[in-house]
Amino acid sequence: MPEDKALSIIKDRTIDAMMMMIRADLALLNVHHEVFFSERSLHADNGKAIRSAITDLTLKGHIYRGKLPPPKGEKLDDWEDREQTLFRSTEVGDDIDRPLVKSDGSFTYFAADVAYLKDKVSRGFQDLIFVLGADHGGYVKRMEALAMAVSNGSISLTVLLCQLVKLYRNGEPVRMSKRSGEFVTLREVVEEVGRDPIRFMMLYRKNDAPLDFDFAKVTEQSKDNPVFYVQYASARCHSVFRQAAEQLGVENFERAEMRAASALLTDDGEIGLIKKLAEYPRLVEGAAQSHEPHRLAFYLYDLASILHAHWNRGTENPDLRFVKVTEPQLTNARLGLVQAVSDVLTSGLALIGADAPREMR
Repeated sequence: MPEDKALSIIKDRTIDAMMMMIRADLALLNVHHEVFFSERSLHADNGKAIRSAITDLTLKGHIYRGKLPPPKGEKLDDWEDREQTLFRSTEVGDDIDRPLVKSDGSFTYFAADVAYLKDKVSRGFQDLIFVLGADHGGYVKRMEALAMAVSNGSISLTVLLCQLVKLYRNGEPVRMSKRSGEFVTLREVVEEVGRDPIRFMMLYRKNDAPLDFDFAKVTEQSKDNPVFYVQYASARCHSVFRQAAEQLGVENFERAEMRAASALLTDDGEIGLIKKLAEYPRLVEGAAQSHEPHRLAFYLYDLASILHAHWNRGTENPDLRFVKVTEPQLTNARLGLVQAVSDVLTSGLALIGADAPREMR
């Protein structure tokens, strides 16, 4: 077959195969996108969607024909002092007006962004979040300006800049090269360390902070491994109830009875746990409003740390143990506290997309 026809067939089949692989790999991580948007669709029919978006901005007075000055402090041999189609982005918060059409008549990369954002708005979305690599910091102002122009200021746009993830094994970097075909896929990472450590550790950093992902560290059973430490706290809570059932001969503990005895919780460690638990609703609300899910991961680690510390105090001082056979009411109160910790750990881990284990071996 002629090369152009053969490549067209191979390209489509290759993209379909890669998208199937991507969907399957994401499913292993419990990530399911409702929509996969292809930039190619914006360039279909001679760029119909892009032309429509530019026309829309033109009618709103945001497009004009003009010249741009050369980049400051740079001498470019290929710089062309020519009249071109420009987005008047400086009038809506940007530093410089943005070109939409190249000298050869094709569209700039930013022109596709115009069409994509217009498509989002036309689908009825009011709060837009763009996740970009840290090297796209220069895009923030132009995207905010574009949102203002496309929607007349009626939508909210947030750009989150994310750093790359660096893989390590026992402290040594895992070398990868696309050119030589040496790389580690997401599937390989999930299959080696599991879904929960990846989801938790990806959120155990602010989005703009670098993440060093060490295969050894995320499977280590120690306080230095946040996901293990939090899940161990969950398992420890269930262990307390199993011990209580065995020592007291009770199969089920009524929440109402545990709640009624809560006034008996007076130890500083118990009060500290209660105070930490009280932060949870506002913590979740703040994390959602600020688009900072790492706050939840930090909180769960802090809660687990307080629980483990109080548990350790009980190993040294029998009076502080959660189960005291001779004082059933105090035991009820303390079991109520453990149940509350378990509820919050289960809820928080569920929001992160990780399990709250009942036991760990």
